[in-house]
Amino acid sequence: MERTVSATRSGARGCAECAATAARARSATDNPHPHTEPDEPLRVAVIGGGPGGLYVAALLKRLDPAREITVWERNAPDDTFGFGVVLSDETLGGIEHADPEVYEALQRHFTRWDDIDIVHRDTRHTSSGHGFAALGRRRLLEILHTRCRDLGVDLRFRAEAPEDLPRTHDLVIAADGIHSTTRERHADVFRTRVTHHRCRYIWLAADFPFDSFRFEIAETEHGVMQLHGYPYAPDASTVIIEMREEVWRAAGFDELDEAESIERCAKIFAEALRGRPLKSNNSTWTTFRTVVNDRWAHGNVVLLGDAAHTAHFSIGSGTKLAVEDALALAACLEERDTLPEALAAYEAERRPVVASTQRAARASLEWFENIPLYLDQPPRQFAFNLLTRSRRVTHDNLRLRDARFTESVEREFGCPPGTPPMFTPFRLRGLTLRNRVVVSPMDMYSAVDGVPGDFHLVHLGARALGGAGLVMTEMVCVSEEGRITPGCAGLYTGRQAEAWKRITNFVHDRAPGTAIGVQLGHSGRKGSTKLMWEGMDEPLEEGNWPLVAPSALPYKEFSQTPRELSRAQLTDLREQFAASAVRAARAGFDLLELHCAHGYLLSGFLSPLTNRRTDAYGGSLEKRLRFPLEVFDAVRKVWPGERPMTVRISATDWAEGGTSAEDAVEIARAFAAHGADAIDVSTGQVVADEQPEFGRSYQTPFADRIRHTTGIPVIAVGAISSWDDVNSLVLAGRTDLCALARPHLYDPHWTLHAAAEQGYTGPGATWPAPYRAGSRRPQTGRTDAPKPRLSLGSGDARGG
Repeated sequence: MERTVSATRSGARGCAECAATAARARSATDNPHPHTEPDEPLRVAVIGGGPGGLYVAALLKRLDPAREITVWERNAPDDTFGFGVVLSDETLGGIEHADPEVYEALQRHFTRWDDIDIVHRDTRHTSSGHGFAALGRRRLLEILHTRCRDLGVDLRFRAEAPEDLPRTHDLVIAADGIHSTTRERHADVFRTRVTHHRCRYIWLAADFPFDSFRFEIAETEHGVMQLHGYPYAPDASTVIIEMREEVWRAAGFDELDEAESIERCAKIFAEALRGRPLKSNNSTWTTFRTVVNDRWAHGNVVLLGDAAHTAHFSIGSGTKLAVEDALALAACLEERDTLPEALAAYEAERRPVVASTQRAARASLEWFENIPLYLDQPPRQFAFNLLTRSRRVTHDNLRLRDARFTESVEREFGCPPGTPPMFTPFRLRGLTLRNRVVVSPMDMYSAVDGVPGDFHLVHLGARALGGAGLVMTEMVCVSEEGRITPGCAGLYTGRQAEAWKRITNFVHDRAPGTAIGVQLGHSGRKGSTKLMWEGMDEPLEEGNWPLVAPSALPYKEFSQTPRELSRAQLTDLREQFAASAVRAARAGFDLLELHCAHGYLLSGFLSPLTNRRTDAYGGSLEKRLRFPLEVFDAVRKVWPGERPMTVRISATDWAEGGTSAEDAVEIARAFAAHGADAIDVSTGQVVADEQPEFGRSYQTPFADRIRHTTGIPVIAVGAISSWDDVNSLVLAGRTDLCALARPHLYDPHWTLHAAAEQGYTGPGATWPAPYRAGSRRPQTGRTDAPKPRLSLGSGDARGG
């Protein structure tokens, strides 16, 4: 049988956050019971004497004193790099449960504070109520050294780990950092991916304590530089200086030695540093690298901490993640019968948590990489944007922590007292939307011969009654051949237009204040397929119609191959779009959106992966834009001048060689120059082999970039699911409108319910008269219980 991983097991099972994980691990020693077939205790080798390696060694020894545990560390015991370490309250809770002695030792040395200061253009904005705890990295290592020695862990310093440890030990824990030799030795198994980012940074220290976590922005003749600083001892602070690579070179840092670099940094941020010098600890300029591994375990070798994953320092999660890895690994080793089971459970538990943290860290580091985009924001909005940059800290978080700061941002934004940002109006040409919520276009595949019926009336009517500022139709096709499926709606006949007029009349009569928009499009190479629930993107078994596209490329291997469009067909298509726009205007739509996304016909022209033409409509981006712009111009010409037009684009193809974020900016700029009133910024669905980076609000950065680069209003879409998300994104200036799809399928009255949940009853959230009796949120439990004080510590408390 497989060798058991421990002579004792916890009765607990399941995955949880670090505090609960630690409780599981601790229960193994508090309530031990013998394994049915006890084995010899594990021989464990830990490679790397950083916080993660030392802590996992101490935990495993504490849980089973019979274990033989050795830590191999190439440096001396008093060597350390970096200065201060920030730990979250959640991580500290885990440590307290798992090992009270370590927790008490940490408590004696923590420096605590609550404020975040953001200094930009000689103005300081302070946000309070965050709750930080930090201590010196050297002190943390001393505490862990002492604990390991007291427990009987064999600490070997100035010692390279032998390569044969996997043969001589039962378990090898590779906690040897971002440059892990263990990981590199088995790179083909772990399948490591390392991403280098655009900023240079250097880790320094000041000889006095900041009285807050401080972000300071310096706009120099060479470009933007930023300081991240926080206290970690009564007489010391960590100071990180960061800037884009090109700024670093323009400022001459590439030609300076360590001492000269430090002196230059101290001069640039002299006011923040009170004229004091900066200290170094073998500090060098480096670029951050995000490490991702497809696997964390290989045989009896397992990765932990930076060897397995990294997260940008701007959310302060490196030590936090390593400590939480240690807690989880110790718990899984106690709970599982065999080593393979324990390592699989450890990876299954930690991987989703780490992936979420890495997504937040990437959003944070990209915000700092692109900080010049935001410098001209109103001062308080800039501060709010910085604090919420990772999307983990939100409008509601900050309102609970520091209502005064949040209200000052809202006032500057123009929110009347008590009005959530999402319920402020927004104007597009001659149309004023009563709030910032859009019901996103969603294909229903329920039309007959392109005619919308009772289902569409109820579907769109219900969502209009639900309070959104704008309700969008599904993609409405401009020809019979332009349908995706036989169930797609159209606007290529008078009968269809009359059916749509019935729906717009209902919205205008019964949901006053809600606008209704139509999205016009053509399926291109993605047409003639089954209804979504019968087989998405699968060709019809019978009744197929021929497809056309910019180039004769099938969407999938089994898809029908389209014909490449001729010049004459392009002219016909342009006229079909214009004719459908005329019908849309007569049908009473308030807004028209041109669908240039998701791999449909117009999108197919924009992407180099789907447009292989060699004529005037293919090749450079300018040429690929030509036909979509011709269609836009034709539609704008016949669409009433006072009514707005928007364009939906895929801002990235999520595929190598496809549309890039830079291309998306130019595409948006081109449509804006032709009269587009807003860009609806989606991504992907252009090629079948795409690799999207899913996550909360994952498409928003593309909208943010377009908005701040071009100045054109944007609509953000993609995994925006809560009213808190909408408030946060709008107030930070990352978008003007938020389009939500699935939340409106779950709850047609999502917007009105969002108002009720926030206690808002003002303009922008007017209930239809027949529904007003239900406008108060039902009280199903206690409402007078105090809300807990939030304290997120490392990452989130930094505003990460």
